Amino acid sequence: MTEEMYAFDAQYRASAGIVCGVDEAGRGPLCGPVCVAAVVLDPEQLIQGVNDSKKLSEKKREALYEEILNKALAYHIVMVGPETIDERNILGATMLGMKDAVNGLSIRPQLALIDGNRCPQMEIPAQSVVKGDAKSACIAAASILAKVTRDRYMKKLAQEYPQYKLEKHKGYPTKEHYALLDQYGVQPFYRKSFLKKRGYV
Repeated sequence: MTEEMYAFDAQYRASAGIVCGVDEAGRGPLCGPVCVAAVVLDPEQLIQGVNDSKKLSEKKREALYEEILNKALAYHIVMVGPETIDERNILGATMLGMKDAVNGLSIRPQLALIDGNRCPQMEIPAQSVVKGDAKSACIAAASILAKVTRDRYMKKLAQEYPQYKLEKHKGYPTKEHYALLDQYGVQPFYRKSFLKKRGYV
């Protein structure tokens, strides 16, 4: 599987040159940032087991996270906060994060492979790849960096605000989460635009 994912990227590298993968974590939760990562992998240093972060255990993600940081030629991680999400909507905030993540790379890629079916407007060409985190090694690596970074952030938030039990649902709209919002109210780290329909803001 790892070899197939690296071969997928190699096709693009052959025609475009340096390729980066881009993915996000946290589009659906009620609170916290959406986290975006861009990664340029070293084709000579395969990272075994790299895959869509959702298919990996937390322990495996954490181990791969460190390996990606050590072996990647370049990476950049961006967090876009609730205020920007409310201002631009979640798609606009995600696209902004993707653009910033690519622009923040220490190596300038010639092509960005973007997970999903939409690409941000960027100075370099971009190619959307549906379910790219299961097809492309560099997108999968980006998905792991984004997911682990956001999960770590949410765990810290959970320690500061234990009443919301964010470590359990990472801020997703679960029944329990809404019940806790009813009880404790809305904090500044919540996405107001996600709560309007429920009458919290």
